[in-house]
Amino acid sequence: MKADLSNIKNIIFDLGRVLLNLDFDASIKAFHKIGSDKEVLDHKNAYADPIFYNLEVGKITPAEFRTGVRELLKNEKLTDQQIDEAWSAMILDIPEQRVKKVQELSKKYKVYLFSNTNQIHIDKLLAEFKAQHRIDFPPLFNAVYYSHEIHDRKPEVSSYEKVIALSGVNPEETLFVDDLEKNIIAAQKAGLKTLWLQKGMEMTELF
Repeated sequence: MKADLSNIKNIIFDLGRVLLNLDFDASIKAFHKIGSDKEVLDHKNAYADPIFYNLEVGKITPAEFRTGVRELLKNEKLTDQQIDEAWSAMILDIPEQRVKKVQELSKKYKVYLFSNTNQIHIDKLLAEFKAQHRIDFPPLFNAVYYSHEIHDRKPEVSSYEKVIALSGVNPEETLFVDDLEKNIIAAQKAGLKTLWLQKGMEMTELF
């Protein structure tokens, strides 16, 4: 299957699992190692506590998040570094072929990024991306939109409307690529064309 790019002038990429490899279990395991009771943070309710959502939409600062994690894990002795490393353990890499594909597409289309994320994860990503690829990450795109900066997140339709307004794109000429069906459905409600990157699919093979 190939993406339908007829009448498309803009492409908005999700980050996690579309460009960036993730391992959510790695962070769960890391939190367990530094003292999480499995009833507090397990596979069923992982990241259900409001502090994770509030960090993702910029309602709290990274410092306030770390304080919340200490309370959640009932361990006041945890250092900022321990918390950041556990929380960021899920962040893996962006393979070179995906970077090249974005660069290739950017020659013909305006390319954007829209991600549900947070400052702690982005700080790690930017540093590791530059170390791996020897270039900065944001300039790959015409603009990047992070949930903690626009104070809204997928799958809220309002979040897509913010990105559309900020970027100035015409939704009918814009393809949105995401790995979660609920995000795809919401994007369609906002008027965007969509491509659902389902499990087993590889972004570079669709363009």
